[in-house]
Amino acid sequence: MTAYRPFGLRTQHGDRRAVIDIGSNTVRLVVYDGPQRSPRTMWNEKVVARLGRDLATTGSIPDEACEQALAALARFALLTQELKVHDVQTVATAAAREAENGAAFLDRVRSLGLEPRLLSGEEEAVASAYGVIGAFPEARGVVADLGGGSLELVSVEDGACHDGASLPLGTLRLPALRAKKSAAFRRAVQKAFQKAGWAAAHAGPLYMVGGTWRALAAYAMRSGDYPLTDPHGFRLNAEDAMRIARKVARSSPDKLVDIEGIGSLRAGALPDAAAMLQVMLAELEPDGLVFSSWGLREGLLYQRLDSLERAKDPLIVAVADFSAPMKSAITDAALMSAWVVDIAEGGGAENERLRLAGALLSLALHRVEPNFRTAQALEWALDKRWVGLDARGRAMIAAMLLGSCNKAGWPRRVAALASEDDLREAMGWGLAMRLARRLGATSRVSLMTSALARKKKKLILRLDESRAALAGESVMHDLSGLAQWLKLEPELQITA
Repeated sequence: MTAYRPFGLRTQHGDRRAVIDIGSNTVRLVVYDGPQRSPRTMWNEKVVARLGRDLATTGSIPDEACEQALAALARFALLTQELKVHDVQTVATAAAREAENGAAFLDRVRSLGLEPRLLSGEEEAVASAYGVIGAFPEARGVVADLGGGSLELVSVEDGACHDGASLPLGTLRLPALRAKKSAAFRRAVQKAFQKAGWAAAHAGPLYMVGGTWRALAAYAMRSGDYPLTDPHGFRLNAEDAMRIARKVARSSPDKLVDIEGIGSLRAGALPDAAAMLQVMLAELEPDGLVFSSWGLREGLLYQRLDSLERAKDPLIVAVADFSAPMKSAITDAALMSAWVVDIAEGGGAENERLRLAGALLSLALHRVEPNFRTAQALEWALDKRWVGLDARGRAMIAAMLLGSCNKAGWPRRVAALASEDDLREAMGWGLAMRLARRLGATSRVSLMTSALARKKKKLILRLDESRAALAGESVMHDLSGLAQWLKLEPELQITA
């Protein structure tokens, strides 16, 4: 088995960190706690100040937008003090970078006690790219972060950033461009993309970052009756992406806002963004789209991590942190995962990490009242945001947790996400973990003095002679149930 590093319990106030993001459309405060590698959002607040709304006409930040943003920033400065956040990164992007009065605005931000850092277009693109790398460690493609003032493009591969470009195609600029005839709009977008010719030659998908792109994902998920609720990690092939972009480009914001997951701010920007996406797909010819909830803010945190922290699996870190308050320890989960491994059908490192994550959640799940367990199993696996987990992985963890609750089947929404072979495999793991818990009430000694093995047509439970009394009626019942699922004959062996 791969050696997994131990992870501590939930962090204290001193580990809280925050990012204040002064964007062209919104001003936002996000406070994080939890593990460094998989930060947990404890507070997320934004104000729609639209600092960059007049850049194309006046070149300045409007006075009322400035005052609205400063009022929000004054509140954010106080909130970080109240929440005892000692690590606060304040960054400003396109509006403050390009506006004639941007420097004066940032001086007023400093007077609030904040220390704003004005990001260049390249720095903004790189930070967003590292957010994607943090969420998708194997990412290989082009990150497309759409903000109010600009579209940032940067290529990612092997955990690093390469070429990048900042294009003046933010959601606040697109309406003026699209007011022209469709051919003129297309030419304007194509001209902007000449700065990013490298992107067309980069293999892989577009990693879509930003609230407007997540709204597009919400549209695709709802219209396609997709069984998951979180847009993070949602994927579209290029053909489906073009079809959906065409539909959304022709849609009315009044209709879009009625769709769950699309707020009024995003509904207004979505048709223009979809029209631009059509040109992007034609120009860049990506393999498809992958939607990321991690972007600039998470990238700023990720950039501060050392190589040891970056190397950790974000899924295992997050699940260990989530499960710790329910007395589910990584050492116990690793022991249980190892106990089950002989009945596994392979699957390599990916299935190994799914078993470990499932073992952590399984141990936590059995701290939940029995009548809640099935519902919690599905909610944790399918609806909670997990970074580093794809749709197949969610379905397999759901099947595993259902198996650990002695369920021998799964609902349709699970079946839609993975093959039957994968789900049968994962449910077998869950049934085996149920047997492991049953054997010794989750004691480590019981697992260390027993073994589960598949031999020809038999499923063998071996027990040390000193632990023979553990093979009670309930244990034998669960052994028989697991053997039946695996189409094997159960056998108990007592060894000296």
